[in-house]
Amino acid sequence: MPVPLFDNTRQFEALREKLLSSVERVLVSGKYILGTEVELFEREAAEYLGVKHAIGVASGTDALWLALRALGIGPNDRVLTTPFTFFATASAILNTGAKPAFADIDADSFNLSAREVRRVLEGQSETNERLGIRPDSIKAIIPVHLYGQPADMAELMELSREFGLVMVEDVAQAFGAEYKGLKVGGLGNLGCFSFFPTKTLGGFGDGGLVVTNNDDLANQVRLLRSHGSSPKYYHHLSGGNSRLDAIQATMLRVKLPYLDEWIQARQDHAAGYEAELRNLTGLVTPYRAPHRNHTYHQHTIRVLHNKRDALQAFLKASGVGTEVYYPVPMHLQSALESEGYRKGDFPNAERACAEVLSLPIFPEMTTDELKCVTASLTDFFAEKFSNERGSSQPSLVAF
Repeated sequence: MPVPLFDNTRQFEALREKLLSSVERVLVSGKYILGTEVELFEREAAEYLGVKHAIGVASGTDALWLALRALGIGPNDRVLTTPFTFFATASAILNTGAKPAFADIDADSFNLSAREVRRVLEGQSETNERLGIRPDSIKAIIPVHLYGQPADMAELMELSREFGLVMVEDVAQAFGAEYKGLKVGGLGNLGCFSFFPTKTLGGFGDGGLVVTNNDDLANQVRLLRSHGSSPKYYHHLSGGNSRLDAIQATMLRVKLPYLDEWIQARQDHAAGYEAELRNLTGLVTPYRAPHRNHTYHQHTIRVLHNKRDALQAFLKASGVGTEVYYPVPMHLQSALESEGYRKGDFPNAERACAEVLSLPIFPEMTTDELKCVTASLTDFFAEKFSNERGSSQPSLVAF
């Protein structure tokens, strides 16, 4: 049985009539840029996330860029973030004229390590010392809630207060995730979301959202998304053209009421994987940190003993879709080659890049499809590690 990594056509078919009706309403209205549908979605998203303001923008990448601009981040500044995430986080920083600085990840959660962040901010990072990155040049921090699991926000927020930093949450992969009962995105100064089609709340093209509880920051983001103008043709600063389309907004409005149900389905699939894979030697299932509601945008395992690529090839031959998020850490990307980073600077991130593999997970995935995936995994590890059963291996963390 072929099992796709992700299939958004099933969700569309389930909501076909509502989605097409909403699009027709926008087309008939003749109002395609911002307008009522965007305003209504912004209001509904803000209510869901428990924040005062939500501002629709063109993409998750733009959301990060606009948030940093609203905070006054620019040339000569550094923004501290994780080396293990999609490059959009770094490119948004670079597009403000600032530069990224990195702290290594927590080996279990894959998220930014609060301990490593403290080392950087206290000037104890050998990498940053070698590169001449001064702690006092760091003005902001971007924790990424990777794969749908919130970062350690209590520790990171305390560090941001202690060292006088502003915080932008990268919530591109975690719409609906919670930290200690609160939706992520509204915990820092600003939160940034993506509506790329594969996200937990995915649109039908690109789209993004910036959220905040600060009136002044919200007004600044609204200015920046429309060339710094208010009212029309009166420009107060240099911004950009980054507005959420009305057609995207109206379809997201259709989907938002189903989000909790879809998150629960993802969590059920993750529990199914755990039940089937907990006794396999050679892999480690996702760690679920306490006090965090993991939404499983991705279900990402670690594959030990340098077998990740072989497993991916085996699953492909078996018809199972997989992906490596991400094969190269940000500090080793050629776009940052001039910064002087080298292999070994952030060992936890580099090891993750060599071991992670994301398995199929989406709300509409069937039980038979999940069993097909786990059967293929069992076959692979039975063959590769048959002589190692009972030996000492890293234990799998149960839910």
